[in-house]
Amino acid sequence: MNKAGKEQLMNLCMKMIQTPSITGQEKELVTLLKREMTNLGFDSVTIDCMGNIIGKIQGTGKGKTILMDGHLDTVSIANRSSWSVEPFGAEVKDKKIYGRGASDMKGALAAMIYAAAQLKKEGRCPGDVYVSGTVYEEVAEGYSLGSVIDYTKPDVVIIGEATNLNLNIGQRGRAQIVLKTFGVPAHSANPKKGVNAVLHMMKLIEKIQQISLPVCPVLGSAELVLTDIISSPYPGASVIPEMCTATFDRRLLTGETKESVLAPIEQIIAELTEQDTTFKAEVKIDTVTVDTYVKHKGIHESFVPAWLVERSSSLVSQSLHALHEIGLSNSEIGTYSFCTNGSMSAGVLNIPTLGFGPSYESQAHVVDEYIEIDQMTQACTGYMALAKALAN
Repeated sequence: MNKAGKEQLMNLCMKMIQTPSITGQEKELVTLLKREMTNLGFDSVTIDCMGNIIGKIQGTGKGKTILMDGHLDTVSIANRSSWSVEPFGAEVKDKKIYGRGASDMKGALAAMIYAAAQLKKEGRCPGDVYVSGTVYEEVAEGYSLGSVIDYTKPDVVIIGEATNLNLNIGQRGRAQIVLKTFGVPAHSANPKKGVNAVLHMMKLIEKIQQISLPVCPVLGSAELVLTDIISSPYPGASVIPEMCTATFDRRLLTGETKESVLAPIEQIIAELTEQDTTFKAEVKIDTVTVDTYVKHKGIHESFVPAWLVERSSSLVSQSLHALHEIGLSNSEIGTYSFCTNGSMSAGVLNIPTLGFGPSYESQAHVVDEYIEIDQMTQACTGYMALAKALAN
């Protein structure tokens, strides 16, 4: 990439960082990107029913359709005083651009947008190339990408989450599991008059910790982690709690279903109920209410599946070869440790999906978040190479 192109890419990334886009508040960034995509020569720019922005570079009609996706939303700033730079200042120092969303994932999305525009300048790809900026990913992975896929109908999806310029072929999924135990309230001076829901939850959690979890040689082990617990009423104020709610984060492997994940917990509840007639509990997959800036409302079930592309597939070999050909000789095959929108494209819809992006997973959601400028420019070249290779 020449100096002028690098500066143009940097300016795009900086403008995006300077436009806050916390989940549900992506409107200003969409407005910015619509203008930027149009100025860069995209053949069409669409905002769909959920508020996602979709730019299209039309192909010659003789190849596969490629969709490159990056989410627009970021997490919020928990403590402004912890930052040594202005979170939305896009300050440049030490060959890095700092700010909320720099790594997760405005730098990658800027690189995708610029890459698609350059493809048109160089001569159109055989297939159409789309770039989507999706909303609400930080809260509901994959939810809004489904709408983009309905519109673009891609043959291949490239997720731009950070890979350190490696080629990721999968990820573990995620389920949020909610447990409730029920008791009978009583004055804490007379505890035997009631049934303590917290004590029942303690028994349940102890048994759950003993569940044996599967392991995948590529994605690693499944996880089942207690993330919060609360009694009701709270504060207790001399009342035996009549309900207790606990949440578990369950990291999923390929092939796991809602039924298979809940089954061992349901079995434990059945056993404890048989042993103690006062024991009452229930378990379910949690849901999230989605309310986007365009007033789209929906319910997202917090079960996003794992996905894994066969390492020996032509999709992987062609993609890795394309990256090596442009000088990214250190690019290796890897996997994500966290969830991405790929849970929808690959996990639900079985569309061939790969991950490729600048920066590091460890830069997501941190204080003084940054993206290395050199990695962002290399990613831009990588996106062009992948689109060319996979569209043929």
